[in-house]
Amino acid sequence: MILNSSKQLIGARLSIAPMMDWTDRHCRYFHRLMSKNILLYSEMVTSAALIRGKATHLLDFDESEHPVALQLGGSDPNELTKAAVLGEKFGYDEVNLNVGCPSDRVQSGSFGAVLMKNPKLVASCCEAMNKSTSVDITVKCRIGVDDQDPEQILPEFLNHISNSGITRVIIHARKAVLKGLSPKENRDIPPLDHELVFRMKEKFPNLHISLNGGVTSLSAVNELLTKGIDGVMIGRSAYQQPTRVLSEVDRQIFEEEPIRSPFEVAEEMRSYLKEHFDNGGKPHQVTRHMIGLFHGLPGAKIWRQYLSNSVLHNNIDFYDEALAAVINLISKSAA
Repeated sequence: MILNSSKQLIGARLSIAPMMDWTDRHCRYFHRLMSKNILLYSEMVTSAALIRGKATHLLDFDESEHPVALQLGGSDPNELTKAAVLGEKFGYDEVNLNVGCPSDRVQSGSFGAVLMKNPKLVASCCEAMNKSTSVDITVKCRIGVDDQDPEQILPEFLNHISNSGITRVIIHARKAVLKGLSPKENRDIPPLDHELVFRMKEKFPNLHISLNGGVTSLSAVNELLTKGIDGVMIGRSAYQQPTRVLSEVDRQIFEEEPIRSPFEVAEEMRSYLKEHFDNGGKPHQVTRHMIGLFHGLPGAKIWRQYLSNSVLHNNIDFYDEALAAVINLISKSAA
């Protein structure tokens, strides 16, 4: 099932940032239980892995995850086109090109943030994917890299990709320093420039622009949307404190009632966890995404301890014990 563009645009009001080695299908399934509207992204999958490595298992996802986007890494238009066609075939609602990741591994493959130095190549990749697929092709980028002047380079970059047929872009409002800073440091050390992103929205009114970087709460999301940006992408806080960030998303951002309490989410995840375990999967592959579910509530610490202690994970009894312990502590605190 592929959603129509109007539903994609609704979901794009708030999306969860893709994170390497984290935003897997278990994580997305968990997040979807807390919001039926938020736009979810896969972790970056390289076009080389899909086309040369035949690793199409990386594209697996649950139908409940819609709306869901596939993020691709690559710089070869032909290879990216084949990967985008695969993404459409598997049922993704959007294919996103990563032009923002600063890791050495990504740079060595000549893609990610280093592509900010070659906007014509990015435009060629986007045009090729657009011509071969019917799903939305989008771009996630930085405001610049290294010694580039964002005021000069970013409008030039956006002009190239918009001329290639791109209508939606997510801008991480920091430069990327490709030499000398780790990917983690690149998320914190380069200063944020939200105002530059807003100026780009004024300069390119026909582009749907989402802002990423430094957004940690729904109140901040609402403030940015009120100021006129089209969408917001939220990152680490959604992973570290999922209930605090996501449980009110549908009410506050999409003006709908929230779906489930954290206890209901935990109960539903039990069935998912059991199926995963029965099929030979390791519980930690699922529960590592759930450690922050009860953040700020009595029992949060014991929940973290149970889910983090892999010695207990011979079956899923530990999960039932953890949930019972949390419910008991919350009941006591309410008495």
